Formats: sequence, C-alpha cells, structure tokens
Amino acid sequence: MPEFCKCGGLLVPTKKGKKIILVCRKCNKKITKFKKSSEKIFETEIKKIQPVIVVEKKKQIEDVLPKINIECPKCKNKEAYWWVQQASVEEEKNIRFYKCTKCKYTWREEE
Repeated sequence: MPEFCKCGGLLVPTKKGKKIILVCRKCNKKITKFKKSSEKIFETEIKKIQPVIVVEKKKQIEDVLPKINIECPKCKNKEAYWWVQQASVEEEKNIRFYKCTKCKYTWREEE
C-alpha cells in the first residue's frame, strides 16, 4: 500500500547510497525511517528499456528513414523514403508512406 506525506503528497522510494529513503513528490520532504512493512513495496526488479531515437528536426527524419527505388507520382524521381504506420488501433492493416527525396511529395499505399 502506498505511503503518503503529511502534506498529502505521495512518498516515492529513492536510493541514497545503499539506503532507500522516501521522498514526497509534493513538498520534497525526505523520510529515512518508515515502517518495515513498506520495504516490501520496493522489492521489484527494474527492467532496462531499449534506447529510443527522438527526432527533433525534420532534416533528422530523413537521416534515419530507409530509401526505396520507386517512382514519385509528382516529379517522376526514382527514389523515396518510406515508413509504415498502423491505420488505427482497431484495425490491423498497415499503411506504407513514401516521401520523394527530390520534391518531398508524400503519398501512401495500403498493405
């Protein structure tokens, strides 16, 4: 069961050296002594997550997208970037998007 500070904020476990302390998310109060039963809350394994590529600028998008030999319907250029997105959460079909490397025109094709 979660513990709460006197101010009403949630007490979050934080490692300080080899000890675990509780820190209030609202008032930032640190509690070093707490009920022994509370220690069982923190006996969970923390899984490491895979790194995520964060795209901040439009130019960076083009740096990470794969290219394909396909004719642009607008300028007839023979190369485009491509990516796949799910149509919606309910539907399982995917939509493949293309973006011309020359004129930047974007079109799509349902799979």
